[in-house]
Amino acid sequence: MNFIKRNSAGILLCLVIAIPAWFLGQLVPVVGGPVFAILIGMVVTLFLPNKETVNPGVTFTSKKILQTAVVLLGFGMNLTEILAKGKESLPIIIATISTSLIIAYIMYKLLKLEKNSAILVGVGSSICGGSAIAATAPVIDASDEEVAQSISVIFLFNVIAALIFPALGAAIGLGNHGFGIFAGTAINDTSSVTAAATAWDGIHGSNTLALAAIIKMTRTLAIIPITLVLAFLQQRNEKSSKGSAFSLKKSFPYFVLFFVLASVVTTIFQLPVSVTAPLKDLSKFFIVMAMAAIGLNTNIVKLVKTGVKPILTGFCCWVGISIVSLAMQHLLGIW
Repeated sequence: MNFIKRNSAGILLCLVIAIPAWFLGQLVPVVGGPVFAILIGMVVTLFLPNKETVNPGVTFTSKKILQTAVVLLGFGMNLTEILAKGKESLPIIIATISTSLIIAYIMYKLLKLEKNSAILVGVGSSICGGSAIAATAPVIDASDEEVAQSISVIFLFNVIAALIFPALGAAIGLGNHGFGIFAGTAINDTSSVTAAATAWDGIHGSNTLALAAIIKMTRTLAIIPITLVLAFLQQRNEKSSKGSAFSLKKSFPYFVLFFVLASVVTTIFQLPVSVTAPLKDLSKFFIVMAMAAIGLNTNIVKLVKTGVKPILTGFCCWVGISIVSLAMQHLLGIW
């Protein structure tokens, strides 16, 4: 009862924001529900008369419900199918992820960017946009403003990629197979991958969408090693600053373990789409709810003032990934 009394107002507010944001995301998938939720949350928070009453529930939503969303995401991952169809693109995926993380680190040093912002933009650009940011943020103790900023940066380049990649692919002579790999490895969010591949298919009468989606899901598996490594580094840094002993129990992100277990259950028991599809939708809706909470905790003025460096970092990551994706295809003889 204490939990309900303390958190219900905030959770309900996030739910109220998430519902219209979800439907707006369905209408404009290239933008997506999470971005709409952040924007609505940032506006709503300006007019809240008493934030103290909703703060506990908003915090619970931005942390615990976000982690639950990542766990449920695992039910959409049939590991056998993904690895069987996505293995051709594995060298390209490894190269693009490495490129993005290296560029993010270089920009962090050059621009004196906040460390968490650099990590979130680098991980979000290289793996799977909002889902990767959702998985990484709790591990590195990122603030809601850092999460909102990173999601906004990823959104910006998602939209650009969805609009220009079909024309770019045709201009440089990519075939259907090559464009499917390009879209799946160089665009970071599922909705934008889908938008770009669908536009290509409409122009060329092909079916690249299935290939691009499988490659995108293969990239999503990188959430597992990335979060584990970041958790270890985070705990090691805390040990150095506080002089305490390393604790595997404290550093291990257990919600990622549950994500893996959900993927294993889906794979072993070959769960049908009738079971996994609602769970995937629930995962996406929980992410929208969590982004609403993050929007409510974000100072829009501060976000705009500090946005130039993350945007520049996101741009460099995006360009680097695109170039490496095409270069690797050429080296491997795919394009």
